[in-house]
Amino acid sequence: MTSLSGITPSGRLTLGNHLGALRRFTDPDGFFFVANLHAMTTKHDPRRLATLTRECATLMLAAGIPPGAVFVQSDVSTHAQLAYLLECTSYVGELSRMIQYKQKGGRPMTRASLFTYPCLMAADILLYGAQRVPVGGDQDQHVELARDIAIRFNREYGETFVVPELHKAALATRIKDLANPTAKMSKSDSDDAVGTIRLLDPPDVIRRQVMRAVTDSENEVRHDESAKPGVTNLLEILAACTDGDPVALAAAYSSYGDLKQEVADAVLAVIEPLQKEYARLATDPGAIDALLAQGRDRALEASTPRLRAATIAMGLAGSLP
Repeated sequence: MTSLSGITPSGRLTLGNHLGALRRFTDPDGFFFVANLHAMTTKHDPRRLATLTRECATLMLAAGIPPGAVFVQSDVSTHAQLAYLLECTSYVGELSRMIQYKQKGGRPMTRASLFTYPCLMAADILLYGAQRVPVGGDQDQHVELARDIAIRFNREYGETFVVPELHKAALATRIKDLANPTAKMSKSDSDDAVGTIRLLDPPDVIRRQVMRAVTDSENEVRHDESAKPGVTNLLEILAACTDGDPVALAAAYSSYGDLKQEVADAVLAVIEPLQKEYARLATDPGAIDALLAQGRDRALEASTPRLRAATIAMGLAGSLP
């Protein structure tokens, strides 16, 4: 069962990205990519985008994603090519309902790509016949659109695409900002955001951020998302790092200080091996280039037949059956 997922290099990757994405990308037959084309839907700094793309790709490799499974989206031309074909099968009404456009669109100088990029995301998914798409909760709507587009395309032009299934992360998608535990920990926050744990932050910075995490004045450790969002967030981070149960873990701590120490230790136990492997890979840029080229070539080989099938089905190349 082929799986596929991508990470947009819109900022430096966080603990949530690792727990909810990188460490779940284990399928040796899967396709996992840096979605740098998706980072261009709003104004961006080209140099920063290039730096973040490289950093994200290296972290994916450092996380142990199987060789040949990692690639950079813009290196594989079939993504953009299929995206246009899917734009020709999508409706303005369904694209205008997408959450990113509703939140950021309709303003002066809104880029057209912000409106149409869900078609690119659908292309990302449908090119590889992926049956499982592991995504965070904020991406559910995009996978549902990809399913709708695939069903519509198959109905109008003939069976071409696999209709994918959504594969949700159980716990890591709930990791919140340490300074604002009602908001998601986001890689799009500023690099110096105090509530965000970055994967490449020094260990002392990570520990300090955890120890400063917002809690409340009760000093009672219990899992209660509505009444105690800060404490609940710490328990869920600890559970995600240790494969434990956040509700059961609460009983082991009598103070917030003890809980924070344990969370910091658990987070560092997850992040430090990743940082060491990243540092090792970064000393050999040529090896990284070779691994990404391997992933690019494999992705092109896998995606080209389905792009050609879609092209022929729509009457643009070859002869219709």
